[in-house]
Amino acid sequence: MTTPALPTTVDLMPLLPELVLTAGAFALLIVDVFLDASRRVVTHALSLLLLAVVLVMLACGAGGQGTVFHGMFVRDGMAEVAKMATVFFSGLSLVYAWTWLRERKLYVGEVPVLVLFATLGMMMLVSAGSLVMVYLGLELLALCSYALVALNRDDPLSTEAAMKYIVLGSIASGLLLYGMSLVYGATGTLELSAIHTAVDAAPDRTMLLTGVVFMVAGTAFKLGAAPFHMWLPDVYQGAPTPVTLFISAAPKIAAFGMAYRLLESGVGPLAEQWHLLLAGLAAASLVIGNLVALMQSNLKRMLAYSTVSHIGFLLLGLAGGTPTGYAAALFYALSYALMSAAAFGAIIVLSRQGFEADQIDDFKGLNARNPWQAGLVLCVMASLAGVPPFLGFWAKLVVLRAALGGDLLWLVILAVICAVIGAFYYLRVVKVMYFDEPEGEVHPPRSGRVLPVVFGVNALALLALGVAWSPILAWCQRAFA
Repeated sequence: MTTPALPTTVDLMPLLPELVLTAGAFALLIVDVFLDASRRVVTHALSLLLLAVVLVMLACGAGGQGTVFHGMFVRDGMAEVAKMATVFFSGLSLVYAWTWLRERKLYVGEVPVLVLFATLGMMMLVSAGSLVMVYLGLELLALCSYALVALNRDDPLSTEAAMKYIVLGSIASGLLLYGMSLVYGATGTLELSAIHTAVDAAPDRTMLLTGVVFMVAGTAFKLGAAPFHMWLPDVYQGAPTPVTLFISAAPKIAAFGMAYRLLESGVGPLAEQWHLLLAGLAAASLVIGNLVALMQSNLKRMLAYSTVSHIGFLLLGLAGGTPTGYAAALFYALSYALMSAAAFGAIIVLSRQGFEADQIDDFKGLNARNPWQAGLVLCVMASLAGVPPFLGFWAKLVVLRAALGGDLLWLVILAVICAVIGAFYYLRVVKVMYFDEPEGEVHPPRSGRVLPVVFGVNALALLALGVAWSPILAWCQRAFA
């Protein structure tokens, strides 16, 4: 038996963005040791610069597409799109985080470093060509996310959220790992492309199908799909708001990439079985997410349950099971990440030290106090509700059309009904802003300009991209061509 040749520098070129991000993250970790609290802005600025460099490298195709480590790492069209999106939203979350965390004296140099390593985990996850790489990327992302949620150690709610996240996340990782071990036992290989080839000839069909069920369950947990959504409300509410913004945006794109790699690239020949599982998860997510969100008074918990419903829409595209459906699901993931960032960005912009603006009643009379901010929040809520011509409307329309193409008419009808129900709790926020009187102390507008400008661009992008959404969809479609 011959020993495989070691990869050369040329062979590692598709890994170039990941290598740059890894080297930069470790360098920042060392640099931060020599900085005092008054100079933390250096670490923050350098982390944003590093993410910008990686984003430009990905946009320019630096390193080229290909496979590394005998197929364990795959850089293709889907990976390029997902990586650019995850890097962008990681950087956006850091921009939102700086002022909020500094006001509450929670900012430490480890925050941007953890975000960088979490981004590296997401990039590895969407480029996984092996079950080993899937698990490695997933755990790197998860461990960094646990630490970020537990950032505010003096807050019992934050500590409780972190403990629940760790315990439930560990259970989900165990389910996923058990499913992978069953698939490996049934096919005799860890490589996803080899699993795809070996599925039809697998001697133990029962073991293989059981493994697929466990993998779907683990993936559903990472996406936040019902009934594996129990961690979402507590984590979204208890985590610092910029951390919630980060968790709600970029990791959802990475989780989509993981689902695509495991299901389509890995056990694609069993599509008839896992399409039914995804359709069931989509239906449960749409119903549970929208109905429970109706009863929430805390805005972060309401957005958590609305995330469950949005994951239901994302699963519509995956359940469709065609390249058109996968492109629609990726388009929805990108659109939702932008909408979610804007929704939590609104909470960050309106909050102050001692006032978190995380209750729906905190938005009462906002139009009378700040009409511009109220108009931006209106754009965000209208897009989340799927009101035309905002981006959210086109995202929903695209996945519904993909589900129709996959002969899922019953699920499309259910999704439309749930979308109408979901519009109620988004419009409730609009109602309290425009028709209710302000309550409590009136807080002055923010003195800084960076956060309001970033939030304004984020919110108005939902309207601008609602008019020019076709190029983004075409970009996603080329990823699966």
